[in-house]
This record gives sequence, structure tokens and C-alpha cells, in this order.
Amino acid sequence: MKTTLKHIKFVGIPNVHDQRGKLAVIEKHVIPFKMQRIYYLFDVPSDAYRGGHAHKIQESVVIALSGSFEVVIKDGKDEQRIMLNKPDKGLYIPTGIWREIENFSSGSVCLVLASTEFEEADYIRDYEEFLLSKRAKI
Repeated sequence: MKTTLKHIKFVGIPNVHDQRGKLAVIEKHVIPFKMQRIYYLFDVPSDAYRGGHAHKIQESVVIALSGSFEVVIKDGKDEQRIMLNKPDKGLYIPTGIWREIENFSSGSVCLVLASTEFEEADYIRDYEEFLLSKRAKI
């Protein structure tokens, strides 16, 4: 199956609220894959960007735990910019989508839930190689 931007979707993170504040809970049925790794980005300068790759196998959910940032996603044909700024809304990114994260606000924290453990061979870090891999699946 050729993955396109149509396969990107928002994932609602359930939360409860009372006079003490909100509590968000991420359980296995909320995320559309079995989580194998969780990592987060913080103290990223506002003029820096992260990402700049696609995955051959890994699926991800990206969540702005604090502050805001933009996720730029590309499928080899189309491009979309998505602002994340709510800790109860995650962005599901399936396999085969190029992603870059930029325009970090001060104090932002980006949480990533991943379907695989780290494996360098899973990464496509060159955009031209990514485009070639997408054309090969047509």
C-alpha cells in the first residue's frame, strides 16, 4: 500500500478534569499500534528543526505536551503543515511519510510514541532517496 497524507490522522488523548486540573491517560487502545519506544524533545531553539526523515517500518504519534510546534509532513507528492499545541491531541504518522518538526515555541515539549525500538536501518534520512522509494511503490 502506498502511504499518502490521507493516512495521517489525529488521535484524541482521553483526559479527565476536575478542580485540581487535567489528567491525560495514554493506554494501549488509544494508540493505533503497539508502543515500543517513547521519547521527547525539549529545549529545542525556535530557529532549529528536528526530524528530516521517513521510516520504512515505524509508525509514530507526535504530541505537544507543552507549548507548540509545526509538523511538516510530505508523501512525495503533497505537503502539509500541522500546528500541534494541545496535549490531548496527537498526530498519527504512518510508515513512509517524511516529517520535519519546526517553529518550536519557548518551553515546548514534543512527545513521540513509536511502534519500534530504534534501528538506524529503518530511517530514510535523504529526501531524494525518500522520493525514489515512493516512486518505486507506484
